[in-house]
Amino acid sequence: MTADQRADASSLAPADPLDSRLLGRAVKRIAYDRETIARRVREMGAEITAAYPDGDLLVLGLLKGSFIFLADLVREIQRPLHVDFLVASSYGAGTVSSGNVRLVYDPETKLEGKHILLVEDIVDTGRTLSTLIELLSARNPASIEICALLHKHIATELHHPTKFIGFDAPNEFLVGYGLDHAENFRHLPYVASLQ
Repeated sequence: MTADQRADASSLAPADPLDSRLLGRAVKRIAYDRETIARRVREMGAEITAAYPDGDLLVLGLLKGSFIFLADLVREIQRPLHVDFLVASSYGAGTVSSGNVRLVYDPETKLEGKHILLVEDIVDTGRTLSTLIELLSARNPASIEICALLHKHIATELHHPTKFIGFDAPNEFLVGYGLDHAENFRHLPYVASLQ
């Protein structure tokens, strides 16, 4: 899917104001509806299957935001794989990133010699991903690639290309399908932008 096709896949439909999952919050619009996401995840699964014809594949989800996307994605990858997760923090007790990324939960799976597919919900600044690529590379995997549902294309600190991209994200605050605002809205079956 080209960048233009990914951008055109965005729906301008307003969210259902009666959707009880929104906790009374208004959204500007649904950026990507359930069907559009499902179709693109199927396409990504096929792309990933073709990109890894052999070798051990470890799909490594960055929690919490990637969990719904990762669950749907791995069911569309038509080859053997393993799944694990990691949790990284750059915030500590504050609300502004400290810039120092540390692993809160380290994957238990051995990484050496495996193809690592690092799955993220959205690529924003790229700071966390850049640090994780460095940390994981030290464990001698066969390869490391990034797969993101959404990419804002503003990641000035990420020097590793994102190989698999679901959609080019608009410059809006997005929630749903794993993305949150103060831990709310992760469970929405679509991606919406908040008012």
